[in-house]
Amino acid sequence: MKRAGANSLGGAIADAADYGYCASHSRYFWGFRLHTLMAPDGTPRAMALTSPKEGEREVCLRLLGRVNRSGPLIVLGDKGYAGADFEAEAAALGATVVRPRRRDEPEGGLHLAPLRQRIESIYWTAKDILGLERHGARTLRGLRARIASRLLALAAAISLNHQLGRPSRALVDFVA
Repeated sequence: MKRAGANSLGGAIADAADYGYCASHSRYFWGFRLHTLMAPDGTPRAMALTSPKEGEREVCLRLLGRVNRSGPLIVLGDKGYAGADFEAEAAALGATVVRPRRRDEPEGGLHLAPLRQRIESIYWTAKDILGLERHGARTLRGLRARIASRLLALAAAISLNHQLGRPSRALVDFVA
């Protein structure tokens, strides 16, 4: 039996993919979920390619456990990062979780819209300019390599921009 969406993924990758739900688009999809920890300037720090059924909080804790850093870390997430247990586990790893409040929580808190806009901009860059949605990989290993190479290119461009005194995400000169 052929799975819906399998044509877009190809043989070996389709066998590793899974169904998941995307709350922001209110629909199910067939594929993977890419989780990343990024610095405020957009530099990738850690990533994980997972089944869409795997919990984002669990993946975040794994990434926090393996990212190289000194000092505290602030994790800016969405409402899915709510939960006292998750926040306590993140704090044990030296991270503070900051997220928008849910409807059932009291008013107040930080105004996160400008920061969340930056996050969306970084992901748009990865999907559009770096072509992550048009990766062309035929194997799971190839998919991982293509994602890693694109994020490495992003990190290199940001680093070069820092050295040249340009805005960190001025990427126009680096794309054809």
